[in-house]
Amino acid sequence: MSPRKESTRPRLSELRLDRLEAGFAGDVEAGARIEGLAFDGADLADRGLAGITFVECLLRDVSLHNADLTGASFVETRMERLSAPVLSAQRSRFRDAEIEGSRIGSAELYDGAWDGTLVRGCKLGFVNLRGAKLADVLFEDCVIEELDLGRANAARVAFDGCTIDSLDVTGAELAHVDLRGSRIGRIGGIEGLRGAIVSPFQAAELAEALAEHLGIAVQD
Repeated sequence: MSPRKESTRPRLSELRLDRLEAGFAGDVEAGARIEGLAFDGADLADRGLAGITFVECLLRDVSLHNADLTGASFVETRMERLSAPVLSAQRSRFRDAEIEGSRIGSAELYDGAWDGTLVRGCKLGFVNLRGAKLADVLFEDCVIEELDLGRANAARVAFDGCTIDSLDVTGAELAHVDLRGSRIGRIGGIEGLRGAIVSPFQAAELAEALAEHLGIAVQD
C-alpha cells in the first residue's frame, strides 16, 4: 500500500491501561479530573457530571443513562459495555479513546471533538454528531440506526463492517471519509458526501439520488 493511501485511513494509537486502581461512583462528580481508575458496574445514571475529565480510565458495565456529560472529556480511556438509553454528552471530547460492545439509544454528541477514537461492536440508535469535529475515527462492526453528521468536519474517518440505516451529511465537510465497508440505507444532504470514498456498488446505488439532486431526468 502506498504512503498516500495509508494516510487516508484513521491513524489510531494503541491504548494501554496498566495498573489501574478501583474507582467507585462516589469518586465521580462534575468538573472532576479522574485519572488511572477502573470503574466496574458503577451506576452513574442521572448524575450531573458536566465538565468531568477521565484520563487513562476504564469504564466497564457502567450506566450513564441521562447523566449530564456536557463538555466531558475522555482521554486515553476505554469504555466497555456501556448502558445508556440516553447519552447526553454534547460538546464532549474523545481523544485516543475506545468504546466497545456498548448499547446506546440516543447519543447527543453534537459540537464535540473526536480525535483518534475507536468505536467497535456497538449497537447505536440515534447518533447526533452534528457540528462535531472528527479526525482519525474508526467505526468497526457497528449497527447504527441514524447517524447525523450535518455540518460536521470529518477527516480520516472509516466505517468497517457497519450498517447505517440513515446517514445525514447536510452541510458536512468530509475528507477521506471511507464508507466502503458499510451498508447504508438512506442518505440525506447528498451534496455533503463530497470528500467521501464509496465503492463502485455504492456509487451505483447513489446514482438515482445524485441525478435527482442535480435535476437530471433519467428516462428510457
